Amino acid sequence: MLNSILWTPLIFGLIAMLVPKRLAPWTAGAGAVITLALAIAVLAGFDPDGGMQYVVDTEWISGLGIDYSLGIDGISVFLVLLTALAWVPAIAFTALRGVERPGLYYFMLAAGETATLGAFLAQDLILFVLFFDLMIVPFYFLFGIWGRDRDGVTVQSATLKMIVYTLIGSLLMLVGAIAVGVIAADGGPLTFSIAELTEKGLPNGSQNWIFWFFAAAFLVKMPAFPLHGWMPDSYRAAPVASLAVFSAVLSKVGAYGFLRVVLPIMPDATELFQTAMLVIALCSIIYGSFMAFTRFDLRLILGFSSVAQLGFITAGIFALNESGSEGAVLQMVNHGLVVVPAFLVVALIAERTGSEQLGPMGGLAKRAPVFAVIFLIVTMATLAIPASANFIGEFFILNGIWQTDVAIAVIASSGVVWAAFYALRMYQRTMHNPLPDDADSREISLRDALVVVPMVACVVVLAFSPQLIVHSSEPAVAENVVSVFDDAKAGTEGEYVASAGAGERADGGENHGSEAAGETGGNGEAGHGEASQ
Repeated sequence: MLNSILWTPLIFGLIAMLVPKRLAPWTAGAGAVITLALAIAVLAGFDPDGGMQYVVDTEWISGLGIDYSLGIDGISVFLVLLTALAWVPAIAFTALRGVERPGLYYFMLAAGETATLGAFLAQDLILFVLFFDLMIVPFYFLFGIWGRDRDGVTVQSATLKMIVYTLIGSLLMLVGAIAVGVIAADGGPLTFSIAELTEKGLPNGSQNWIFWFFAAAFLVKMPAFPLHGWMPDSYRAAPVASLAVFSAVLSKVGAYGFLRVVLPIMPDATELFQTAMLVIALCSIIYGSFMAFTRFDLRLILGFSSVAQLGFITAGIFALNESGSEGAVLQMVNHGLVVVPAFLVVALIAERTGSEQLGPMGGLAKRAPVFAVIFLIVTMATLAIPASANFIGEFFILNGIWQTDVAIAVIASSGVVWAAFYALRMYQRTMHNPLPDDADSREISLRDALVVVPMVACVVVLAFSPQLIVHSSEPAVAENVVSVFDDAKAGTEGEYVASAGAGERADGGENHGSEAAGETGGNGEAGHGEASQ
């Protein structure tokens, strides 16, 4: 099943390059819809308490210990579904308006979907790095070929800046990944299985520098302050449909990488640098919120809003407790669902006013009430109004941070207030200011509504049932985050600390807390790898 989800977009993208131009969007769209149907089928059969599921594990490069290993758990299942869902309106929105060189465009978009899905599904560290690096390639071409110069920003400079930032981060991560495998092997056979590397562990000194190699790559991708320098130019130059999925999904791969790779493989370094990462997250929240409030370009408002939201997600992850991590997973999905219709609405506003600047806009709600309601729902979700899923996600995150550092939690909560300022300012100036003389305030068309409304409906549905994601992610978070740090503490103190998912060894044998404590004989040397992960 996971093989089908992973490769279906790319196969249909290749076919889209070969069929007549008029059939290219239909072919790519069919691939996206089939991928979404497969993702829904996986979710329908997913067992929250079943650990890693639908596992595919095939030897790939045996001499280097690299396997073609895929799997899905409570942390990744909704991110896979989000990816499959986000690509459908992006393709449909472009298909309704047409694009030059459609075969190549839809192939690049499909390749981006496959690479992103691969990053969420990979259970081999080198395979994860490979997909992580490949993600940026199709978007480099999407932004560079179909983007356009605007406001003094050229496509060439924007794409060059984006590729330089991400390439440096990716190269650092590749070095770190190779180091992880070699150091963990300690002269024995190489393996890059994330599960096995988690069990083996790394020496503290090695963890410290490898941690920052991975952190640099993930923080650039998110993007987080101060590694966001590529974002403003790229967001202004990019074609809007490609930008929607880029902002909604690719940024989440960085946050996901912390949960999947950094925390379980480098727990000691994670605890050592916890405060530093919380400060980075806090700076992202404050800086992103302030910049969103002071910008007039709708794309940049949404872009800096994303910096702030990813700051909340990072803070939730590095709270290093169950509440923060569950909130981070929920907020990753929330933000992705909101930002896709938000960028598509920006494109629709630009079609009506001829600008993406707040200055010349206003009054669109007078003759387009349905359009205004759609944008209002998106805006309310952006500012995390109570009863929205975003509110629940931020509540979980702030609760997790509060348990870790009260001062950081209090300061981070100011980001909620800032979000209300920039979101309401954006809505008021586009919908309720005086309508410019040359503006077209026509109602949203049926075809555009069919593209945007389903995503908005998902936002509304999730507001009533956020527990669906929280419940599904809870066992995986307990096993991959909480139990890792419990076990690390047990190794330090010479005691076995029972965690939520403990009780069974990876090989299926029994290993209860009392038995493990007895095996240590009270000598205080409980091995890190002996505890159930």
